[in-house]
This record gives sequence, C-alpha cells and structure tokens, in this order.
Amino acid sequence: MGKSACLFVNRQKKNATASADLIQAELKKRGIKTEVFSVEGKPDKPQTGKWDIAFSLGGDGTVLYTARCLAPIGVPILPVNLGSLGFIAGVNIDGWLDVYNKWEKGEISLSRRCMLEISVERNSKLIYKCRCLNDMVISASGIAKLINLDVSVSSSISAAALGSYRCDGLIVSTPTGSTAYSMAAGGPILEPEMEAMILNPICPFTLSNRPFVLPSRQTLSITVSNSKKMGVLLTIDGQDTFVLELFDKIFINQAKEQALLIYSDRHTYYSALQNKLFHGGDIINNSSGGSAESSVKGDANA
Repeated sequence: MGKSACLFVNRQKKNATASADLIQAELKKRGIKTEVFSVEGKPDKPQTGKWDIAFSLGGDGTVLYTARCLAPIGVPILPVNLGSLGFIAGVNIDGWLDVYNKWEKGEISLSRRCMLEISVERNSKLIYKCRCLNDMVISASGIAKLINLDVSVSSSISAAALGSYRCDGLIVSTPTGSTAYSMAAGGPILEPEMEAMILNPICPFTLSNRPFVLPSRQTLSITVSNSKKMGVLLTIDGQDTFVLELFDKIFINQAKEQALLIYSDRHTYYSALQNKLFHGGDIINNSSGGSAESSVKGDANA
C-alpha cells in the first residue's frame, strides 16, 4: 500500500510548509512518490492522477477542497489538522505517522462520508454542476434581504411539495456538515456516516419553518421563485459560488462518490464534539472565551 501520494497544503497555515516537508521526507525514505498541490488564493487543482493516499494539511476547509477534487477517483484522505477547530481534520501533525502506519497495516477502516451532487438548470438547460462534502447554501447577496424559495422532494415512486420558504436563505447540509453552518443556524447534529441531508432555513419569516432531516437517496428540488431583483448566490462548502437567477431550479442528490477519510479511531468525531463544542458539558466553563457557534462559523474556510 501507499506507493504514491499527493499532499494538499494550505500555505496560509502556520508551519504548513514545514509539515509538508516532514511528511514528504518520511514518504521518500519509504520509496513513495509524492505530488504537492497548494491550497491558497487560486488553488492548484489536479487534472489527472493516480494516488494511493492523499494528505490534507490545513483545517477543515482544506479537507473539503481535497474531497471535492479526489472523491471522483476514490483516493482516501488523511486529514492533518493545522487549524483550530478540526472536526474533519482530526489528526494532529504529531500523530500523523502513527495513523499512517496503522493504515498501511490495514488496522484502520475508512470513514465513508456522504457527499451531495448539486445541479442548476436555467430554462430547462443544465448550466452548473458540482458536489459538496459539507453543505450548499442559497442566499441573497445583500444584507438582511428575504428571498422566496419553493422546495419539493421526490423519489423514484413519489413526489411532494415541502412548501415555499421566505427566508434569508436555505442550507442543505450533509451529516459531515451538520456541525458547520447548519448547526450555527440551529440545525441538528447528525452522525457523520449517515446517509441523510438537512434542509435548514436561515432566519425564516415564518417561525414554523424548522430544520428538516431527509433521506439523501431522495431528490431535493429548490426553485428561486422571488428574489425582488436582488442577487441570489449558491455557495458550495463555503468556498465556491455561483450566481443564480429568478426561476433557476437547483437539484440536490446524493453523489455516487463518497469522501474516504482516514481516522486514527472511531472516537475522533465524538471527542471533537466534547472538547471543541462542549457537547454534553457546561458551556460556561469554556475558557477560550468564544462561543461554540462562533468557532464553527469562523473555521469554515480553514
């Protein structure tokens, strides 16, 4: 295992270059070829490649970018945390080698994460397509401006209208993304390996419009029904944006590909909940001085 590797390195993170050099040196000693892609400004994006493993060096945002690049070719990702929060990037630089050695020995199973595929149609023509690991957000480009979004859900045997949402926007989140923007907007936390998606309105005009958990095997359809001539944006994983227009239709399905993440043990995610969000504990004892919500939102693009 592990005869070739690629590194996605967020150079804006402290010690990112030194950490990348450390990993490359160890892999070189083992006869493993490596390629490095920088994740800063306009990131390097691999066009083709065959790797046995990828390393994501940065924060959770670096993992999101890496997953969108590599999910189509099924490369497992070892997420090394150089950021602050690290829900997805659960391995510290001091522990990367131990985790890698266990993976090479077959002692670690992959965490398989549901991704969403998003398609945008305008006048019945496909104009945009992408996938996300965390979430997609539809929102007004202005400040505190309401938009109207018609939402329906369908499967192979039935379809139903969920209603018209008048709100600042809508978040459609994966279980992995349930601890990100969706949670900050009042959404539930889902076990990350579930196959589900969360429909979560942002500041809805009608208070009865609450977050809704749906099977990810269904198709969610959202139509921009009224934007009052203001701009409407589709944002993918907090990183990529696409400008929407009135009557555009957005379709959300579970992607065929999954994000494959290498973790040191099964308790990494739950440890992050307890230690970083004080889940099940006393939030008053947060000595860092910031709320869990602000921490989640602040690390979205790390």
